[in-house]
Amino acid sequence: MSTEELLHQPLTRVIELDIEGMTCASCVGRVERKLGKLDGVQAAVNLPLESAQVTVPEGITDQQIIDTVNATGYTARLKTAPAARDHSAVPVGDGLGESATDGQHDHMTHGGTAAQLRPRLILAGVLSIPVFLISMFPALQFPNWGWAVGILALPVVTWSAWPFHRAAAVNARHLASTMDTLVSLGVAAAYLFSAVMLAADPAMTARPGMGGHADLYFEVASVVTTFLLLGRYLEANAKAKAGDALKALLSLGAKDATVLRDGTEVKIPADQLVAGDVFVVRPGEKIATDGFVVEGRSAIDASLITGESLPVDVAVDDTVTGATVNTSGRLLVKATRVGSETTLAQMGRLVSQAQSGKAPIARLADRISAVFVPIVLGLAVLTFILWLVFGGPVIEPAEIQGAFTAAVAVLVIACPCALGLATPVGLLTGTGRGAQLGILIKGPQVLEDTRTVDTILLDKTGTITSGKLSVSRTVALGSLGETEVLRLAGSVEAASEHPIAHAIAAAAKAAGSIGTVTDFDSAPGGGVRGTVNGHTVVAGRAGWLAENGIHPTDAQHDALRNEQQSGATAIWVAVDGTIQGIISLEDTIKDGSARAIARFKSLGLRPILLTGDNAAVAAQVAAAVGIDPADVFADVLPEGKVDAVKRLQREGATVAMAGDGVNDAAALAQADLGVAMGSGTDVAIEAADLTVMGNDLGQVATAIELSRKTLATIKTNLFWAFFYNAIGIPVAALGLLNPMIAGAAMAASSVLVVANSLRLRRFGR
Repeated sequence: MSTEELLHQPLTRVIELDIEGMTCASCVGRVERKLGKLDGVQAAVNLPLESAQVTVPEGITDQQIIDTVNATGYTARLKTAPAARDHSAVPVGDGLGESATDGQHDHMTHGGTAAQLRPRLILAGVLSIPVFLISMFPALQFPNWGWAVGILALPVVTWSAWPFHRAAAVNARHLASTMDTLVSLGVAAAYLFSAVMLAADPAMTARPGMGGHADLYFEVASVVTTFLLLGRYLEANAKAKAGDALKALLSLGAKDATVLRDGTEVKIPADQLVAGDVFVVRPGEKIATDGFVVEGRSAIDASLITGESLPVDVAVDDTVTGATVNTSGRLLVKATRVGSETTLAQMGRLVSQAQSGKAPIARLADRISAVFVPIVLGLAVLTFILWLVFGGPVIEPAEIQGAFTAAVAVLVIACPCALGLATPVGLLTGTGRGAQLGILIKGPQVLEDTRTVDTILLDKTGTITSGKLSVSRTVALGSLGETEVLRLAGSVEAASEHPIAHAIAAAAKAAGSIGTVTDFDSAPGGGVRGTVNGHTVVAGRAGWLAENGIHPTDAQHDALRNEQQSGATAIWVAVDGTIQGIISLEDTIKDGSARAIARFKSLGLRPILLTGDNAAVAAQVAAAVGIDPADVFADVLPEGKVDAVKRLQREGATVAMAGDGVNDAAALAQADLGVAMGSGTDVAIEAADLTVMGNDLGQVATAIELSRKTLATIKTNLFWAFFYNAIGIPVAALGLLNPMIAGAAMAASSVLVVANSLRLRRFGR
């Protein structure tokens, strides 16, 4: 789309709704269709979350959207953020302890639904047992037992089954039908048919063991209600567990923060922090919000965000993320992002958006469920009629019973619960587990993309390597040995803040003690000079040495070129005007990068190294991690990364791209699957489809594995949901399925779909 077309696109906003009363895929379809009839409105409704994300154009109000949903027979309201808390600042040490916190608004109502269903289920179970036993076993029957079981079944088919009847009535008022319509009709028909038969012939159960009880279906109505309530109760609990990961993620943030106000420590609720506040983080405390360290040194446990177990060392000017834990030293942190802009809030939004979307594979289920219930109602009526038509010229009571039983079984077995749960519960569990592992899946389409990718482009710096230089070798070129060359260079470099200086000083300290430098001087990008133990030490590039009157020989230049050809950054070290050695530094390869490359290959992906560094450096890194030399793209500029992706796509490859920098954003967007390393920039994360919040390349492999596993789970769910209905309906229509067994099977199918999805919670353990 051109820039001009983009400018003339109508302005839209996205609102989120909580929707109560939905029970199956048909409900979802009805809400989406009703909202879709509003000009320019697009809606994605999520059944297990009981929510919707609605894209609304200008000219349509939020109230119009809510009214449209309400007119469909459900109850909608805008999803609201946690209410602002009105706490006064509490000085530290006043003995009041932590301030009270308000609970987050829980948009998932399944816990409440389960609590509401529990007493209905208990009553149904208690009364259905005697109804079933008396009806099925003549030895337990007594005079006029039919009236007794009818009375016992009445509370079951009315009060216990009320959620089904109420939902069916609401939909009937809007000339619509859902799963509850099938259940309500099946249960009511079984009970009313039995009651009419018993009233017409009271003598049919007048004596114990009398024949005629086959005409009564009180036990069918009771047991079907009990099984369906049990299934819905288990679904409610299981779906709540599926959403636990997201709720746990959103509750990770610190509740309070200790800010510095005029030199005094003051405790305030964390949500009252503003950008620019400086707050104190003591050992063991959570960091209240995103920021950077202005004082102190510590190790941060970021496992809650990144999934990585090892703490990360931080010092002045290092960035820190809210909800991570300070494990050791006292820190002063300056807040940079607060409220909805924090990393934790962004993670929550991404996961929530992903869970509210629809995978392309789910569209078929939506189309089928939209017409499924009316078709089933027609099939039930047709089943009843055909049984009577083919029963013979004279309709006998036994034929009516058979026709009725088959029709009720069709109604009960056909409920599309499993169909409506197959995709959203799998997506809910998979994305939630990903959040726990520090993996953010932007949407359902990503799951499909991970299945098809066959090539993965990997940026070198920050992705395969750490982006931090370390000393790889010291070469002695004069009278001093390698250890002494490194010690003297490290002594003078210790006074510099340059990354190369840090690396050399760290290596020298690791090899032994370093001396004290005096008369220190430096040139940005050139080198350093100082006096150590009476010796003048100069370290840096050739130009800096020339400024200090030092000129390497041709042989020494050859030695430098040899180091550079191996992919190293090399600097001169001169002592008292004489070249004494060369120190080589290399970008360190991250621990686990080689294992990650091997995992990519096992997933059927061809790893390709993409870097702006020279061919020698690229080849060395590729060899170290197991990438084929032919799959190395070196000397690539930022715009060249996009060209590399396009070239591979033209060659027929489906390309994934992993990177972490601003210069990777365009390539991430161009790739069929963009994977951002969370240690990188916001622009890279925004351009990507998958985000791993850590900096371990192995997490990228894990993200692809999890996405594929989630997609496979959804496909399995859909297969069994379709298979169940495809087999169950004709079997029931042929009279080969008792309605009680049909009810148990229908409830079991929904529970099995949810249980299959919950297996994703154990992924990676």
